[in-house]
Amino acid sequence: MSNVFAGTMPALMTPCTADREPDYDALVRKGEELIEAGMSAVVYCGSMGDWPLLTDAQRMEGVARLAAAGVPVVVGTGAINTASAVAHAAHAQKVGARGLMVIPRVLSRGSSATAQRHHFSAILSAAPDLPAVIYNSPYYGFATRADLFFDLRAAFPNLVGFKEFGGFDDLRYAAENITSKDDQVTLMVGVDTAVFHGFVNCGATGAITGIGNALPREVLHLVALSRKAAKGDADARRAAKELDEALGVLSSFDEGPDLVLYYKHLMVLNGEDAYRLHFNETDALSDAQRNYAESQFTLFRAWYADWSRQGGAIAACA
Repeated sequence: MSNVFAGTMPALMTPCTADREPDYDALVRKGEELIEAGMSAVVYCGSMGDWPLLTDAQRMEGVARLAAAGVPVVVGTGAINTASAVAHAAHAQKVGARGLMVIPRVLSRGSSATAQRHHFSAILSAAPDLPAVIYNSPYYGFATRADLFFDLRAAFPNLVGFKEFGGFDDLRYAAENITSKDDQVTLMVGVDTAVFHGFVNCGATGAITGIGNALPREVLHLVALSRKAAKGDADARRAAKELDEALGVLSSFDEGPDLVLYYKHLMVLNGEDAYRLHFNETDALSDAQRNYAESQFTLFRAWYADWSRQGGAIAACA
């Protein structure tokens, strides 16, 4: 079983047709473009994919299309009930996905460690051939800690690590209490604002990105610099911090409830009209939000065009 969780992966959003149905052709096209740009895999139906707004059949269709096109895809298992989550895991293995992002049980007994243990176990059992990471996020209301993680890993060797969305403190907890205990355990940075911290201070092996859908080259550049900085390169550390800071506002959209609205809009600014619509017609940025995103996107691109012309680590990691 090869471990896909070792690179940079954009969490794909689901494009819409004019009648607000999933545009699978555009989804696959975007997945292919991002792999060609240098991403190691894509994630589909995590939070960015709007999984709560899609039917199980729609989600499975997207996964099957991506896998059939040869796009390495990691599948989110978010669901209201365990049976649906298990069905997504089994389907992912059947159609040739490359991994699972195991999302905690939500709403019903979501804060119960016992309930989560059974939920995780059922999902991991359904796809034993797929490497899996647990998705830790405050939005799901449950944080998997070291005792539960290692209990599960002892029973399910396909559980290889975390996607950690909890921010700086949770990334450090994972590094201090979990990944430093077992060097075979993977830590994926799950929030765009913590890429530098995750790689340099926490030993992350990969990142799952939202802003990378709109700025793949720049995010890959940041990851490359952060990896080099993690080896002690002072020039790379300085450059990584500069790029991380410059991306700060755009990355921060990843932390809020309107993240999909923001990142779809940035992709429209890139000329990708398939991302103009949302599944709920009333889901839209305000005029102020849109203006702010556009001004920050313009500022960042102008800065990056100038900054990236430097030599040293910046050129070496480009």
